[in-house]
Amino acid sequence: MSGKQAVSVTINGHRYDGECEPRLTLADFIRHECGLTGTHLGCEHGVCGACTISLEGKTVRACLMLAVQADGCEITTVEGLADGEDLNPLQEAFWDNHGLQCGFCTSGMLMAATELLEEIPNPTEEEVRERIAGNLCRCTGYDFIVKSILDTAGRSRSASS
Repeated sequence: MSGKQAVSVTINGHRYDGECEPRLTLADFIRHECGLTGTHLGCEHGVCGACTISLEGKTVRACLMLAVQADGCEITTVEGLADGEDLNPLQEAFWDNHGLQCGFCTSGMLMAATELLEEIPNPTEEEVRERIAGNLCRCTGYDFIVKSILDTAGRSRSASS
């Protein structure tokens, strides 16, 4: 007996079935078993936010969860935000406003910002800064990231007017 456990998850609308050691993190399962490398691993202690994903509609740190805990769950990773080659409005705003530098934190920032904009479509700068405070960036000083998120909210308001 191998000691491995079956895991079945739906990631970005696609079902992934596999077996893994009970102690394999969800982040490692997503990256190595499912081949979705947009979820980054930084600190592996839940501090940096690079591994942020959406699990059942709520952001979580994939490095703090075991893959077996996600069995049967619906997951969205950064790869699930775009529509094929077409970036979503948030990704476009990050591109337009230089919200990405080295790109390491970008996937976690995008996932946190996606949840924020779903909950608060027209956030203030303070609300944006509060919500992304758990995602560390060593390049931008956060200004361009905040500008990108606020720009997305502005684009959404313009589109619905």
